Amino acid sequence: MHSPATRPHLYFWEFKLDSLLIFLLISEIKMEPTIYDYSDDDLYTPVTVCERDSDNKLGAHLSILFYFMFLFSLIGNGLVLVIIYRFEKLTTVTNILLLNLVVSSLIFMSSLPFMGVYMQVSQWIFGTAMCKIFWSVYYLGLYSSVLFLTLLTFDRHLAVVYSLSSMQVRNRKYAVISCIVVWLVSILVCIKRVILHTTYFNFIDNKTYCDEYPGDLNSSHVQHLRTAGFYIQIFLFLLFPLIVIIYCYVRIAITVISSKIATKFKTVRLIFIIVLLFFMCWTPFNIVELMYDKVTTCDEVSKWGYAHHVTRNLAYIYFCISPIFYTFVGKKFQNYFRQMLVKRFPGLKKHISVSQHSRTNTSAKTTPVDL
Repeated sequence: MHSPATRPHLYFWEFKLDSLLIFLLISEIKMEPTIYDYSDDDLYTPVTVCERDSDNKLGAHLSILFYFMFLFSLIGNGLVLVIIYRFEKLTTVTNILLLNLVVSSLIFMSSLPFMGVYMQVSQWIFGTAMCKIFWSVYYLGLYSSVLFLTLLTFDRHLAVVYSLSSMQVRNRKYAVISCIVVWLVSILVCIKRVILHTTYFNFIDNKTYCDEYPGDLNSSHVQHLRTAGFYIQIFLFLLFPLIVIIYCYVRIAITVISSKIATKFKTVRLIFIIVLLFFMCWTPFNIVELMYDKVTTCDEVSKWGYAHHVTRNLAYIYFCISPIFYTFVGKKFQNYFRQMLVKRFPGLKKHISVSQHSRTNTSAKTTPVDL
């Protein structure tokens, strides 16, 4: 028991300790909390939540176009399938490639209604399994469409520039093997998307999202997948198609100009439009996609969001119309369409000129487009 003489000293030190504890408590309360991303990385980086309402509203408004794209693609590509079935045979290289291009376009377009609902509702309502199916179908259709357009362009180049010597190479076996390779490559590339994309619940806004979410995956493995996807996107689905398409159409244009075709100016102009459309619609979308990892501030994220919504719709429109565009630039398919119209509406016969070709003769032609 302490004497009365020592009590003032004890009270003094007790007061100092209490003051120190109160100071530390107040200091801790005043400190701003920092949210860390506790991954397997050695250095923890703060996570910043950016407000995306403005560009997301733009995306929701533009997503209305997805339904129209789906309907237009369904009708247009369905018409191409009907023409191939009624007037053509699946024994020619062109028809086999066109059929696969139409199928890949329909696969891709079938994902757009789900994306439209997702963007307008602002959350995923179709479940985890459908989330993975949705992204698998989306990327399978998108990637295969790019490769089939490139393959169709290369085949057109062989048919026009090497019209005689390519007859032995351009056979049904060549077409089937080429299509199998395209589908296999597209499926393999989609595996990364299936692994990384899933549903997750956001406790901040109490909504479920379907997007790239590593979850319990090892961070180093996720980083390797993202890096591989980055370079695949650049080289396989941007630079490679652009180089092949530009090279092939330049060679086609030179061949047509040097020939004695009466309508060569119209043909060269059409070639220029095809290349320009592909470059204008596909390249900006890829550039914006690849810039996502470079944005750091919330202002940059918002600007990236605006650019992403606009360029994405341009790319979608191109892949919506590309099978129809590539088909109906040919006089042969234009004539088939006129025949169908005249047969369905006989009153149009006096207004539409139709040249009668036998099914056997037209099917025997292997040139992709009647220049």
